[in-house]
Amino acid sequence: MANSSSGMAVHDDCKLKFYELKTKRNYRFIIYKIEGQQVVVEKLGLPEESYDDFTNSLPSNECRYAVFDFDFTTDENCQKSKIFFIAWAPDTSKVRSKMVYASSKDRFKRELDGIQVELQATDPSEMSFDIIKGRAL
Repeated sequence: MANSSSGMAVHDDCKLKFYELKTKRNYRFIIYKIEGQQVVVEKLGLPEESYDDFTNSLPSNECRYAVFDFDFTTDENCQKSKIFFIAWAPDTSKVRSKMVYASSKDRFKRELDGIQVELQATDPSEMSFDIIKGRAL
């Protein structure tokens, strides 16, 4: 269903796979891309995949949306998990692509009920493991 403000549709699979990540923990991460006039699932990360596997799955010169299920242990030794929404827009990506992803981001994010932390990154250092862990605590 297209949105009148951005004209961007969200494929049903995007919401379904996110729901499975959130409730069943079937995936460690999901990478989404805009194809034509709709957001689609590009890659699903298996539960045993690491944060490095996730970051290595992002293209170095193209924008993407991503969701990462981050498991961590608090200072009180409690196991927790937070779902991150990451808007990946590398400096080397095309200006038009950055504009399309930026203008559609909020609309797409609203479709994914359960995002706990949002992060925007233009290069890998802005979404290092330490930054993710710092934002989760």
